[in-house]
Amino acid sequence: MSDNERMPEALGIGMVGYQFMGRAHSHAWRNVASVFPNAPAPRMVALAGRDEAAARSAAARLGWGEATTDWRSFLERTDVDVIDICVPGYAHAEIATAALEAGKHVLCEKPLANTLAEAQVMAEAADRAERAGVFSMIGFNYRRVPALELARRLIAEGAIGEVRHVRAAYLQDWGADEEIPLLWRFESEHAGSGALGDIGSHLIDITQQLVGQRISTVSGLTETFVTKRARTDGGGEGSVTVDDLAVFAVRLDAGATGNFEATRVASGRKNAMRVEVDGASGGLAFDLERLNELQIYDHDAAADRRGFRTILVTEESHPWLAAWWPPGHMLGWEHTFTHQAHDFLAAVGAGTRPQPGFADGLQVQAVLDAVQQSAVERRWCEVNDPANQKLEEEPA
Repeated sequence: MSDNERMPEALGIGMVGYQFMGRAHSHAWRNVASVFPNAPAPRMVALAGRDEAAARSAAARLGWGEATTDWRSFLERTDVDVIDICVPGYAHAEIATAALEAGKHVLCEKPLANTLAEAQVMAEAADRAERAGVFSMIGFNYRRVPALELARRLIAEGAIGEVRHVRAAYLQDWGADEEIPLLWRFESEHAGSGALGDIGSHLIDITQQLVGQRISTVSGLTETFVTKRARTDGGGEGSVTVDDLAVFAVRLDAGATGNFEATRVASGRKNAMRVEVDGASGGLAFDLERLNELQIYDHDAAADRRGFRTILVTEESHPWLAAWWPPGHMLGWEHTFTHQAHDFLAAVGAGTRPQPGFADGLQVQAVLDAVQQSAVERRWCEVNDPANQKLEEEPA
């Protein structure tokens, strides 16, 4: 290997949290360098968690060098370059802003925060840090599904004509089980919202990414079906303070319309995310349960040959696929996090802004906020994106 082809320097990672998302991120950090050698390799320096014994066990199991109960220790460590935030939304703002101010790059799970005000603080901190060469990214991993990125490219190329309507649904059923106790995901002070923020944020981000438009107005409805659950400490029942379901209609800023459904009470649906885009000359359809496939419809096909055709998205020419297996060898959900890790590391290594950034997370938070407002006030509400307002206020 020549001097010009030397492996980029490694970046030390400190991860906060080790449950579901922590496991997914750990899998990506462990494997990304073996698949994508053209970016800085991650060094899994340390994992932070509140329970010392559990954190040590997780660190050993997931491949981290050590464990700590104090995430703030990462701020002073010279061997930690990146702080990866995989904890509930209520802690995002504190950790992210402290990390950025300490000169650490940040990868933060979605949604960006629990409130629009917290998200704005994070976006402003990210903007300040970027001027000093410190970068941040929000983890909307479905942007890294090869079939969805292919769909985005096809739409941008005009393959289905002008976009008219989007149908997007994210269906899960685990919230229908009334025996599940009052976990943090059911408490607004910890989660911000329920299905709306947890999985609806994915629908908002991927739709805007696909069609190249932003949601401008919304009309929403939220519902909580299981209103009481047993407290985890055995102290009787407590109130569920988030939604089980959110449905909302939208208008996007270039004139397209959409309808969205995010629910955790869809019986029999484990993790079903579906997106359809209708255009003037065709359509595209994606189903997460068939992650390696994209369906496309062409209005101009002969009448006796019309119908959705399926593209198997496993060719080397498809997004990210050249790094993986021969055509036809399927990828899975976990690979999206490997792609995400690669794109983040490559951007930081090149000194460029990773995508999506905290400003994108802030805009999604503004949509979530508008849906919640609409559900309460029972009217159409405008999306008040603080990032757009700032741009409008700044002199040319």
